[in-house]
Amino acid sequence: MAVYQLDEDIWFPDPHLGEEDGFIAVGGDLSVDRLIFAYSNGFFPWYPFRSEEPMWFCPLQRFVIFPREIHVSHSMRQLIKQNSYRLSFNEDFAGVIKGCATARNRNEEEGAWLGPDIIEAYTELHRQSFASSVEVWDGERLVGGLYGVNLGTSFFGESMFSLVPNASKLALIYLARTFERLGGRLIDCQFETPHLRSMGGRFIPYEEYIRIIWQDEAHSL
Repeated sequence: MAVYQLDEDIWFPDPHLGEEDGFIAVGGDLSVDRLIFAYSNGFFPWYPFRSEEPMWFCPLQRFVIFPREIHVSHSMRQLIKQNSYRLSFNEDFAGVIKGCATARNRNEEEGAWLGPDIIEAYTELHRQSFASSVEVWDGERLVGGLYGVNLGTSFFGESMFSLVPNASKLALIYLARTFERLGGRLIDCQFETPHLRSMGGRFIPYEEYIRIIWQDEAHSL
């Protein structure tokens, strides 16, 4: 097992050579070209505040949600029927990524990663239509959401937040249902959590994962 040092050229090593948790490289930059190349091959960055360079991961067991398999619990069905919140796409990407960075003082926690460099990089991806956000609104107030990278038939989730109960679940359900209608095939969750497992997340091997994300059809949000 090894961790590779990236340089200014855009490349990544064979993911089968990385650490057990998928950690495989450090360095490089967060340019649009590098990020698109990374996600297209199953890599994603992790950039702790106090790190001097990005860390790159490519787990060989991928935790994903297939849009058609999204699990909507009885309580969530009731919440959706109440129609208490409005949901939208790409109305406030800046607000969503800021919420993901700062909700419940996340930015003060040890290992916090969503800092200025990440925000700048993904905002540029959004400007170039490679990143999307889902917003949950209570009147005019943004109370939850998620954002990620959308390439072809895959959506690579990056972060989500809630200021009211279940707002991030609403955002994920809305994403899955809309993405399925558009022909989307896969939502990459990066890492397993009980929250995501309860909503239909499961592991698939890297080989199956990469076959899906290399589909040619484009279904951008």
